[in-house]
Formats: sequence, C-alpha cells, structure tokens
Amino acid sequence: MRILVTNDDGIESRGIHALVHAMRRLGDVIVIAPDRQQSAVGHALTVASPLRATPFSRDGEVIGWAINGTPADCVKLGVSTLMEQRPDMIISGINHGSNTSVNAIYSGTVSAATEGTLMGIPSMAVSLATFDESADMSLAAEVAYEVASRLLSLDLPLGTLLNVNVPPIPREDYKGLRVTRQGHSEWKDRYDVRLDPHGKPYYWLTGDFVTVTELEDADDIVVANGWASITPLHYELTNFNILETLRDQFA
Repeated sequence: MRILVTNDDGIESRGIHALVHAMRRLGDVIVIAPDRQQSAVGHALTVASPLRATPFSRDGEVIGWAINGTPADCVKLGVSTLMEQRPDMIISGINHGSNTSVNAIYSGTVSAATEGTLMGIPSMAVSLATFDESADMSLAAEVAYEVASRLLSLDLPLGTLLNVNVPPIPREDYKGLRVTRQGHSEWKDRYDVRLDPHGKPYYWLTGDFVTVTELEDADDIVVANGWASITPLHYELTNFNILETLRDQFA
C-alpha cells in the first residue's frame, strides 16, 4: 500500500512523525508536507509564486519532500508530479489542536484530506485536541492506525473524507471510537490592538471558543467526554432546503 502523509503544522512537527511511524505498519509511506507552520490556511492554493520541493531527511533517511506552500499544495503537487505512483490513501496529521466543529472549515489539516477526496483518493485527517507541543502522540497515532487500516474497506462515497479527533488523555481513560456529526460550536473572535516599536498599530486575532452542547453526538462533545470522534465530511455546499424556493422566486 502506498500512503501519502501530510499536515499543516510543518514537516518537522512531532505529530507528523508519530503518524509516519504508525502508517508504516500498513505500507510504504512518503511524506509531502509544508516546510513551515500552515495552520488555519484552509484550502488555499499557491498561484502567484513558484513552489519548491526540497528533499527532507530524518535520522539519515530521506522520507519525502518539504514544500514551501500550503497543505492543499502538498497534496496536489505530490500526487500529480512528485510521486511516481498514485497513493492508495492520504492521511493528514497528526494536528496539534482540535479540528472539531467550525475549526474543520479553517483547518489546513482537513483541507489536505479534502484535496485528496477531490482527486478520488480515500483520505482522512487526524487531530489531537490540545495545543501542547509536548503532548503524548501515541494514542492519536494508534487511533490513526486503527481507522486507516479500515479506510479502504469502507468504500466511502466520492468526495467524502473522515475527520478524526482524539482526546488528549491517558490511554487508560480512553473510551474508544464513536462516529459523530460536526458540532455547532464556534469562535467568538476579536482582535487585540497593539503597537509596534514605531508606535504603529497592528492587530492580533484572539477570541473564545464557545461550545454548543445540545448535540450529544457532536464531535467536540464526544471528544470532551473521552472518546475519539470520526466525522464523515463532504463539500457539497448547495443548500437544498431552499433550492426550490429560489427557483420559484427567479422563475
């Protein structure tokens, strides 16, 4: 099996190397990932500047390519140009920080998997729900292996990816896997106004994550209760609930 591994935290992150180690139990792994942090870039593509692919080594072994672009760039360039053969699956992660609820929209990790599904390749994203860079990745890696080992047999509909989120808890407290829906929690954003050394203002995004709790099967609620969530995502954006109403209005 040929497995393309990518992420949005950058090719040197601890999460991606924990994922590589887990995925090597399934087949041949090639890493094609951003050369730097690319969190929250969504599905952006680089179109106004050249992309460069630099061979990347770890422990004396070339494991893939570092790309000066976005996660979606990595998948598109990797599958179309850098890889000699098309991958059997694409695994994106392990991301630092939850990609539940609205976070999935902004996530470069999820968008890399989305790009894979657009190419017709079974794909999944994996996140550990903490921003602690020193957090233990072993449970998330095991969950990634468990889901990835069944990914091809699931026969997912075209355009559908699996978004997996893992709680940052000790293994003995872990309750298992649950299939969930995307939650309705959201960020209440604000911008801090600060001054640079020249006295000119600049703006720094901050805010609070407000958890909506009325959906018991929502991804963020399930993760908070000690389960790993598996959410099938797809990007058919048509709002079918008002389609006929609009057709009547513009007939």
